[in-house]
Amino acid sequence: MKLIFIRHGDPDYKNDTVTERGRREAEALSPRVLAWKADRFFCSPLGRAQDTGKIALQAESGKIETLEWLREFHVPVLDPVTGEERIPWDFMPAYWTCVEEMYDRHNWVNAPVMQTGDIASRQAVVRDGLDSLLAFYGYKRQGGFYVTEQGNEQVLVFFCHLGVQFVALSHLLGVSAPVLWQSFFVAPTSVTVVETEEREKGKVAFRCKKLGDTSHLYVAGIEPSGAGFFEPVYGKEIKQYF
Repeated sequence: MKLIFIRHGDPDYKNDTVTERGRREAEALSPRVLAWKADRFFCSPLGRAQDTGKIALQAESGKIETLEWLREFHVPVLDPVTGEERIPWDFMPAYWTCVEEMYDRHNWVNAPVMQTGDIASRQAVVRDGLDSLLAFYGYKRQGGFYVTEQGNEQVLVFFCHLGVQFVALSHLLGVSAPVLWQSFFVAPTSVTVVETEEREKGKVAFRCKKLGDTSHLYVAGIEPSGAGFFEPVYGKEIKQYF
């Protein structure tokens, strides 16, 4: 079974859609998506993901099913320096690398900064939504892996966002979400593929075969966007975390 996660096209966050560049990215993605002959397509309810899916699927856009748990993981926490609300990632290395809970696949939701927001319950929504879908296809979570009486070769495609994609991968692969948020990057319209591996009969794990692949953009002569990549702060006045 394959789960394919696609980040939305270059975003126009103000209007919750994609930019003209994002539209061209989604058009370049389209032949690749259609060639998969996927069984089902799912999408975040947010406009930038919906628009990416509709462009990529062209006449087949009616097949997209909206899942509320795929919306961006925009769960405000209080910045440990300013005390102001912010997203729960993009922390400076001098801060997050010194917080042991950030590296713990189970306990990252209990890191002090995560406790200032509704992180644990929102993570549970993503986790439970994903596990419920997998259970429908015969894969039931048991500890850190899945059990099945009969595996399958279904291909499920998810049009979503960087933040929630890494929360889903955190659950599937057993890696803390902050490590993924802080250490990996997936460009707009990039493709991430995880696939089931059944080395013991009835016991299944997911393995990542591609992460943030943008080959379709290079084929179309489009340089991948850096939207969402951390901005440098060299030469700027910033407060220290400790």
